[in-house]
Amino acid sequence: MARIPQQVIDDVREKTNIVDVIGQYVQLKKSGSKNYSGLCPFHNEKTPSFSVAEDKQFYYCFGCGRGGNVFSFIQEIEGLSFIESVLKVAEIEGIEVSEQYRNISVENQADSQQQQLIQLHEKAAEVYHHMLVNTAIGETALDYLHKRGLDDQLIEEFNIGFAPNQRDFLFRVFQNESLDSALFPESGLFVERENEALVDRFYQRIMFPIRNFQGKTVGFSGRFLATEDLADKDQPKYLNSPETAVFNKREILFNFDKARGALRKSGTVYLFEGFMDVLAAYRTGVTNGIASMGTSLTNEQISSITRLAQELVLCYDGDQAGIEATNRAIGHLQETSRIGLSVVSVPEKLDPDEYVKKHGQEAFVNLLEHGKETVFSFKMRYRRMNKNMANEKEQVEYVQELLHDLLNVDSLIEQDRYLTQLSTEFQISRETLQQQLRDLKRQRRNKEKTPAQTNFQPEQEAPQSSVKKTKVQKAEELLLYRLFNDETLNQHFKQAQVTFVHEVYQELYMLFDAYIESEGEFVLAKFLDFLKDDQRMRNIVSTIASLDVPEEGSQQEFQDLLAVMQTSSLLEEINDKKIKQQEASQKGNQQLELDLAVEIINLTKKLKQPK
Repeated sequence: MARIPQQVIDDVREKTNIVDVIGQYVQLKKSGSKNYSGLCPFHNEKTPSFSVAEDKQFYYCFGCGRGGNVFSFIQEIEGLSFIESVLKVAEIEGIEVSEQYRNISVENQADSQQQQLIQLHEKAAEVYHHMLVNTAIGETALDYLHKRGLDDQLIEEFNIGFAPNQRDFLFRVFQNESLDSALFPESGLFVERENEALVDRFYQRIMFPIRNFQGKTVGFSGRFLATEDLADKDQPKYLNSPETAVFNKREILFNFDKARGALRKSGTVYLFEGFMDVLAAYRTGVTNGIASMGTSLTNEQISSITRLAQELVLCYDGDQAGIEATNRAIGHLQETSRIGLSVVSVPEKLDPDEYVKKHGQEAFVNLLEHGKETVFSFKMRYRRMNKNMANEKEQVEYVQELLHDLLNVDSLIEQDRYLTQLSTEFQISRETLQQQLRDLKRQRRNKEKTPAQTNFQPEQEAPQSSVKKTKVQKAEELLLYRLFNDETLNQHFKQAQVTFVHEVYQELYMLFDAYIESEGEFVLAKFLDFLKDDQRMRNIVSTIASLDVPEEGSQQEFQDLLAVMQTSSLLEEINDKKIKQQEASQKGNQQLELDLAVEIINLTKKLKQPK
């Protein structure tokens, strides 16, 4: 595999601030004088444990133990090779890299099945878009989109296309291209018939490309275009790509790649029900709108949103189905995240797209900006929907339900306001409501303290940081931390002729020593590049670099650490010889048994000698 020269890699890394790059993917907040923190993008969590050290240019998660430098972050978050990650960082930071090295990346991508599948989808999107905007076959579809309020600029921006009413159209186009036909069945773009012949999955449909978070086309949603001579009632209105190696509808959010820029600036994301609602919002200038893939919001999608957004605004359809969907989404979001939530209820039972067409773009923007209501305010309306509020029993049920909802309101000011409203409307003393709320809080706390007897299976292994380390492991990590941060200690360590007890730390030390011999000085971010093929070792280095210890050690501390390691090594050697002595005794080898006894005595004496 071709490589980029180390000088180019160093140049990109030295010109890059890791906080700026990771900030494109994770909502970071200043934590202390040098660090930033946020929700880890590599595992689900509600409380931030992900830390970025600006001065040392590395990241580390205290929850799952992952760590590294800017290149390893991009490698893992984007699923790229090391070379691709270097070029991606250069692109994000606007750093010029010679075209010859970009060609290396293209050559290396050629063997990746995922890259080839993405190329198939990118080519399909190009073909469908051409059919829509440049051919007579696409005129009806283009006219339909114009009538729906989508202008040519928006159609171009989202690369919308049209799949003609021919079951072999895309297949024939692909056969004329230099594309690997072995991947056609895996792409989801075709359907395999009983005779093993492939036919186009999408036909007579307006095609909306679905892009991943990196902006690459990985799937499609096709809207059936009924005409007077073609009104197939058996066709679903929308047809999505099936699950493939590059398309997982649980993870994808429509327009998330384009929304990220506006989202980072405002901290707010608008969640709509459908693609057309996102497009309607986009043409009004609201570019931070997203939509799930025609299903309820998933944990994976919520995790992606909460890493970047401070506030999520639910803007579903104003009809009964939309209101129910809003309530379900609120419940899911409150269970799985701490993101700020608010609701925009579209009047007149319209969906956002219909509202824009009926009342205009300015009215819609005004609705989004000034029509937000709190989750509790939405709950008050929602709980009334199926109740007869003239009935006393149903009034009491209503108040009880709202008190449970009030448990999810963190603001004491909001709680106070809503308790007053309920007290006034239903003529219940405020003290009674307050006491009932306290009782419910106590019940919830007690329930949370009692482990639930369920069949719940954790989604991942226990976080690395939760594994207890022995005294020796802690000493070894602290010693490595000191070696990383004080170049003068390495020579003293070599003179002491001490080895690390645990093999992984000894291996890390040997890599560290080889790096120092090669580079002459220790630079953490560069050392992580040196370990680029060993993610496990990079995580260990990041763990050590993140130790919460005084910045400067002392000579006495250094000697104490060596003593702990020497003692541990001797104890391990004594224990090993005792096992061998026992084996010699079982075999009747008295001479070996006596020799080992002498060695054990000498080692024990050495152990008792003052350090």
